[in-house]
Amino acid sequence: MAQSDSSKAARGAAFLRVVDSITELVPADEGCIAVSGSHGGMSSARFALAARPLLSVFNDAGGGLDDAGFSGLAMLQAQGLAACTVAHRSARIGDAHSTLNDGIISRANALAAALGIAEGQRCSEALAAIRNT
Repeated sequence: MAQSDSSKAARGAAFLRVVDSITELVPADEGCIAVSGSHGGMSSARFALAARPLLSVFNDAGGGLDDAGFSGLAMLQAQGLAACTVAHRSARIGDAHSTLNDGIISRANALAAALGIAEGQRCSEALAAIRNT
């Protein structure tokens, strides 16, 4: 189930979109903070790139072969988009609410780090800090 916080959007703050699959993002989500249950691989990153959120949060899916579970972070960085992953052992893959409520940041690209996202943070706390600035 998707969730958005349009009251913050009306005041100019990034609104939160909680989507089990990053494929649920639409062009109207540009500038949001997108929390997904999707892996952080290249295919997921392409969907985030199309929607252009301020920040995309994915699951690292345990890394996978050749670090495929977070390979999309570099591609999004190259396109000027912040992205991070939560550890697969901290949140259920495919469950965005678990990403948000249980996830622990495992990786962040440089643009996400510039927003204050750091490895080891609770996802909910990191996003609260961004949304309150």
